[in-house]
Amino acid sequence: MKTSILSGTLLFLLMSFGVSHAVHQTMPSETYVPLPGPYAHAVYKYITAEDPYKRWSLWPDKGKLYSGKHPHGALLTTYINDNARYAIKVGENMVNGSFIIKENYTPEKKLTAVTVMYKIKGYNPEAGDWFWAKYDAKGKTLKEGKVKGCIECHSKMKKNDFIFTAPFIK
Repeated sequence: MKTSILSGTLLFLLMSFGVSHAVHQTMPSETYVPLPGPYAHAVYKYITAEDPYKRWSLWPDKGKLYSGKHPHGALLTTYINDNARYAIKVGENMVNGSFIIKENYTPEKKLTAVTVMYKIKGYNPEAGDWFWAKYDAKGKTLKEGKVKGCIECHSKMKKNDFIFTAPFIK
């Protein structure tokens, strides 16, 4: 009798654990927002509505409206998501899902464009797997994808994962 009660209890516990464990493995958090693919409209929706970049961290040691240069703007503000912040902290290449968002301003502090670097594993290995996008101040897509001009310029910083903002790779 004791053996069957113990066996039944053990079976119940194992089944209960198995069910709850499987649920947690396969179901994302209710706050989880899937990353967009390499499509400018999906990226813009993600960074403005689903996970608004204005809530993200600023690039370390860069405040708002720091000095910039062509083609981005006289003044810049650079936001990074948690994935990018982690890579900067450990001093390694950006991890999959890293976003770097740069607001581009005139000397008069007028927003003219928002540029995006978004790391997508396997997207474009020759250019660090970066997806590039540029939007005007109202969100209209100006450039997207494997943008030749972005890649040519940023290739100068290949050793810093194609990033000019600041050296971070150890």
